[in-house]
Amino acid sequence: MPVISVPTDYNAEDLYVDLRSIVGHQLFLKCEGFNFAGSIKLKAATEMVEAAEESGALRPGSILIESSSGNLGVALSIIAASKGYDFLCVTDARCNRSAQRFMEAMGGQVHIVSEPAASGGLLGARIALVQRLCASDKRYVWLNQYANAANWRAHYRTTAPAIARHFPRLNVLFVGTGTTGTLMGCARYFRKLHRQVRVVAVDSVGSVTFGGEPGCRMIPGLGTSVKPALLDESFVDDVIHVREVDTIRACHRLARHGFLFGGSTGTVVSGAVEWLAQRPGQNLTAVAIAPDLGERYLDTIYHASWLHALYGDEMVHRTRVAARLAQVGEQHA
Repeated sequence: MPVISVPTDYNAEDLYVDLRSIVGHQLFLKCEGFNFAGSIKLKAATEMVEAAEESGALRPGSILIESSSGNLGVALSIIAASKGYDFLCVTDARCNRSAQRFMEAMGGQVHIVSEPAASGGLLGARIALVQRLCASDKRYVWLNQYANAANWRAHYRTTAPAIARHFPRLNVLFVGTGTTGTLMGCARYFRKLHRQVRVVAVDSVGSVTFGGEPGCRMIPGLGTSVKPALLDESFVDDVIHVREVDTIRACHRLARHGFLFGGSTGTVVSGAVEWLAQRPGQNLTAVAIAPDLGERYLDTIYHASWLHALYGDEMVHRTRVAARLAQVGEQHA
């Protein structure tokens, strides 16, 4: 059975799931979804808002504005409500409806971009709209998660040190790539203080972050259509790309063992398993970061109608059969 590792002095920063019995490799999943925002993005949101306040860019009467596929928008809506700022999230149709409702419940506004930009796709269109709005009204303050150094500093200060404390003999760390804030913060930390740790970036097929060809991506969170300004590839040891169908299969496999994680986590786990399978017998201690939980994906990657609309009956059938076979195989192992 999977083992949840919780220290006696438990806090949300130190919750890990041992996936060995599920994936067949020594892989620990760092669970980042147990906070008020439900994702790792609360760290970056907090750091960026505080930095903007300290610099004087964000002050009473300001309107926070950000381009987000969902999780950062949720985190910012919470912070904005608690601090008395108005908040506008610019997103697109891939943003989960539950995330949109959450932001609206917090008093935020959500604007959905429907037409992709000629260069940069939907993300490019979102950023262009944010820039136009900021130019039209000086009250708007764009934190710009794609280029804001406070994004990666949040993980340099919190996420990476927490992993290092819990796994002093860590060999490899798997990090999903969206804005690359988590990746850069962790990679910079381990490069400086723990040089033996190999940092592997996990990206989505169709993302241009590491120079791949742009393609259709339906699961929000990881991957970009505009290369993030934060990314410094010299800190990354390996890159692995995951197809969305494999993301979905990984999510369903984890769910059949009692763990409901989000699409970003499914991507990271799928990539980590593939990478580890190519290195049998090395007895590596590996950690993968799980950015969020799965409740916001119940209408998408966990819903048969959504799967059928995108992938047809075969995908729904194969997902169910694969999950069942995995259970049977583990029961008889």
